[in-house]
Amino acid sequence: MSYLDFGYIAKFYVDEPDRQSVRRLTEALGEVHCAASGRAEVSAALHRKLREGVFGDAEFREVIAQFEDDCSRGLWMWIPVTAAVLTATAAIIRRVPKSVFLRAADAIHLACARESGFMEVYTGDRHMTVAAPHFRVRAVAVRPR
Repeated sequence: MSYLDFGYIAKFYVDEPDRQSVRRLTEALGEVHCAASGRAEVSAALHRKLREGVFGDAEFREVIAQFEDDCSRGLWMWIPVTAAVLTATAAIIRRVPKSVFLRAADAIHLACARESGFMEVYTGDRHMTVAAPHFRVRAVAVRPR
């Protein structure tokens, strides 16, 4: 069982440099978890690719359909973002030094992972990587092969 940041899940569907490494990692990990809010973040990231012209309309519909099908088949296990997770998130944020750039969504992912018992979070996001130790989780980047 492992926790992936939504950004790596989005890379699973977009032809970017890390895509094959992310796919290999996902296959090796087996069961992959992410905060339920990550589902909306992945959809928004894919929509951004439509807006940027990376996807045409038909390709976007196809990618979104594949993502939803993968969600239904359990490729991605969505962890509920409960009131307890949000309370823990807020408590940890209060202790993070002002020098740390911290976005709410990143904090929710890190707290959700920690509260769910994950000690590592796979992410390529530099801000999340810096913030991770404050949530007592370790950020792990996928290494391209």
